[in-house]
Amino acid sequence: MTYVYPVVSRRAGGVSVGINLNPNNACNWRCLYCQVPGLQRGTAPEIDLAMLERELTEFMQQLLHGDFMQTRVPESARRLNDIALSGNGEPTSSKVFAEVIEVIDRVMAQFELVGKIRLILITNGSLMDKTRVQAGLRKMAALGGEVWFKVDSATPEGLRRINDTEIAPQRVLANLEIAASLCPTWLQTCVFALDGAPPSAAEQAAYLDFVRQAIARGVALQGVLLYGLARDSQQPEASRLSALPAAWLDAFAAQIEDCGVKVRVSV
Repeated sequence: MTYVYPVVSRRAGGVSVGINLNPNNACNWRCLYCQVPGLQRGTAPEIDLAMLERELTEFMQQLLHGDFMQTRVPESARRLNDIALSGNGEPTSSKVFAEVIEVIDRVMAQFELVGKIRLILITNGSLMDKTRVQAGLRKMAALGGEVWFKVDSATPEGLRRINDTEIAPQRVLANLEIAASLCPTWLQTCVFALDGAPPSAAEQAAYLDFVRQAIARGVALQGVLLYGLARDSQQPEASRLSALPAAWLDAFAAQIEDCGVKVRVSV
């Protein structure tokens, strides 16, 4: 299918139905750990909304009333957990992002899933100032959705190094504030070793200060999703990346919790 794909998600603990609005492998960021091969700079292409609705409807039929779970999913993960907008680039770069949420709304209603499963937007948060994105977030909130907002670094240097973006940390914070005001929002943070070294003490301190600033500004964070490398990067820097020990993630999670937010850790 062009837009719809299934994932047995370690973090979600079941089957996640992915919505890929970037089948052209285009994104406005280029994260070091990105698993998309052939990643290129750009935005989502034109979306065939009718095709998206048809694919999502047909797949949900297979998932809920066919034999997909029995033939394709391990017994321990045979539950539908969520529908997640993620895919091969930044989903909010689609010009019809709000209309996509309307499509998902109709399909969820058709299968009586509203209020029973989550609708998740996994985003780098860079386009939260766009009217179309804000309209989509409002629709998501009405469906009980949530935003997973990427913050891998809170320094200009770290954002350039990890995400290959020139966005300023204060802009990230402002965008986070917008997202959280419109839809329940989690911070999503990937940590890893680069050239054998974990994030520096300065990077860790800046991140913790970012969380404190968000709380001081009244940003209603649901919490932090802290995770390590799970799949191989498809970027040129892949050989420079390695996973951090679980103990490192747990120790950093404890520091984040001391800021006043809950943390979920996935190694």
